[in-house]
Amino acid sequence: MTHCLDDIIALFDGLFHDRYRTRLVRGGDEPLYRPADAGHPYHRVIFARGFFASALHEISHWCIAGARRREWEDYGYWYHPDGRDAEQQRRFEAAEVAPQALELLFSRACGLTFNVSVDNLGEVEVDRDGFRARVEARAARYESEGLPLRAAAFRMALKAFYQSDSSLPGALAKGRRQLEE
Repeated sequence: MTHCLDDIIALFDGLFHDRYRTRLVRGGDEPLYRPADAGHPYHRVIFARGFFASALHEISHWCIAGARRREWEDYGYWYHPDGRDAEQQRRFEAAEVAPQALELLFSRACGLTFNVSVDNLGEVEVDRDGFRARVEARAARYESEGLPLRAAAFRMALKAFYQSDSSLPGALAKGRRQLEE
């Protein structure tokens, strides 16, 4: 199975552009969410460097963000780059469990391997295995309790496209039905 960025962009845009005025956009070095503005009549989920995993990760954040947060750049979240201290790393991981759990489920729907990201190359010791266990537990909780609406619709479209050999229009139809439920 080939994983083409144009396909993931078409799935995201096809599901969410009309209803949520949101598009998935290839970006540069850093991912970013930008709400609509005078130069762009739609919101932009911008993923880094054309990486498929970055697209899934940024979509995960968007699927969790409520309507109010989707009006703020990067959903109003803080971000500390590499070199976080232990407390900043703890807060980063706490904020990242849910989106990375969705990313894990999206990756599985695409038939891809998922790797957690602790996103810190500083001198703080990071418990990658412990973080992965928390992400997997949250993914299992999503599986048992249900995913947020947009995440469920996107996952449905991914599964249809990558696992059931549905055409792009067929996968979008399945995802849109999920949005209507």
